[in-house]
Amino acid sequence: MKICMIAEGSYPYITGGVSSWIHSIINQMPEHEFVIYAIAAQKKQAGKFKYTLPGNVVEVREIFLDAYLDEEGAWGKRFRLTPEQRTNILALLSDEYPMDWDGLFRMLRNKKFRNAADFLSSKDFFDILEELCQKQYKLVPFTEMFWTVRSMLLPLFMTIRQDLPEADLYHSASTGYAGVIAALAKHQYGKPILLTEHGIYSREREEEIIKADWVKGYFKDLWIEYFYRLSSCAYEASDQVVTLFNRNKEIEIELGCEASKIRIIPNGVNTADYADLPVSSDDNIIRIGAIVRVVPIKDIKTMLQSFALIKQELPNTEFYVMGPYEEDEQYYGECLQLVEALNLEDVYFTGSVRIKDYLGRMDVLMLTSISEGQPLAILEGMASAKPFVATNVGSCKELLSGLDDGIGEAGFVVPVMHYEQLAQAAIRLCKDGKLREEMGRNAIERVQRHYRQEEVIRNYRGLYQSLGGERKWQASALN
Repeated sequence: MKICMIAEGSYPYITGGVSSWIHSIINQMPEHEFVIYAIAAQKKQAGKFKYTLPGNVVEVREIFLDAYLDEEGAWGKRFRLTPEQRTNILALLSDEYPMDWDGLFRMLRNKKFRNAADFLSSKDFFDILEELCQKQYKLVPFTEMFWTVRSMLLPLFMTIRQDLPEADLYHSASTGYAGVIAALAKHQYGKPILLTEHGIYSREREEEIIKADWVKGYFKDLWIEYFYRLSSCAYEASDQVVTLFNRNKEIEIELGCEASKIRIIPNGVNTADYADLPVSSDDNIIRIGAIVRVVPIKDIKTMLQSFALIKQELPNTEFYVMGPYEEDEQYYGECLQLVEALNLEDVYFTGSVRIKDYLGRMDVLMLTSISEGQPLAILEGMASAKPFVATNVGSCKELLSGLDDGIGEAGFVVPVMHYEQLAQAAIRLCKDGKLREEMGRNAIERVQRHYRQEEVIRNYRGLYQSLGGERKWQASALN
């Protein structure tokens, strides 16, 4: 079977999390061929893969959302849109209009458009936007509205106009642009879609936009609602939706996904891979670590502020941030400035490393994200028998406390951005070696019972077979 794996902002450019999950799926299913449809933010990422691609990856198709910066349209053309086409454009910007995604795909892939920018420079688009402003945005300066909406829609329209690889099954690793591409593939080729949602994409974009200083206040709702509409496209088109834990399923249903489509398949790890890890010598140093990308949604700054309090009480502590920092260089720079401002010593940003070389040396692990799904970082730490302090996001509480499984706590869960509570929980663990050992034993027992990698692969192998179909695969092979 040929499977097109659609990844946005992850594989193969970024390590950890969703990328690790994708890499594992492909590696452990050598019987299938995979096409990687990779959507990335910037053209400078082209070809800069962080993974050695498995032999069953037969193609990588790269799409960059900043490509719209180079595209210019012919101003003032008239395309004579039908009422349905006008409504579909309006529906991208307002929930007062019904949305027909297949109709939008047909319109945007029509050969009468030389490029996506032609339409967004046309009189038709100007008229549509004027109608929207008259109804909903009378107090917003029209020029600002025009350029904001144009920059919002151009990457989407360009993405929709891309050529798509043909496959037996399309597996999207998120909603958003990736989910729209999967829906477009179904529209074009009539093949099934499997959607796996690790975190809730639209909620994560909402968190980012609320905090962003590049979006003016009165445009924040417009951007947020836009990303919710992109997610609804994926929910509507998908034949099967997989999420990682029950709360995510509840949110997806709230956002309009049919409950009957949703299945829960947790992440998993192979605990044997984390046996006999290198350990530190008995040097009286307590090491706290975080397996994390240095990006705002992981809230590294709260982590550093908590370590400042830990360091005051326990001078013999060290802190290791284990993960890449190239993804957001500005944020990484801000983190370094915070380290300096707090006069912090013994803080180490390792960059991309082989995590197993470090995990055994850690005494306590920490995760301070403001949004998560079911973090592989926590599962990796638990498989290493390490206790965690984590924020109460995604399934962190479920992982560390269990669902009445009788195993016991594997760490502490605290509110988002509460660096004092993070510090207090970490200090308790640092001071109590017996508690660390007890929580570590609970951690590895819970992973072995509920989060086994072989179960993940078995479940996805079954889904691929049921959606792609044995007969379809045989026909594909014959062709």
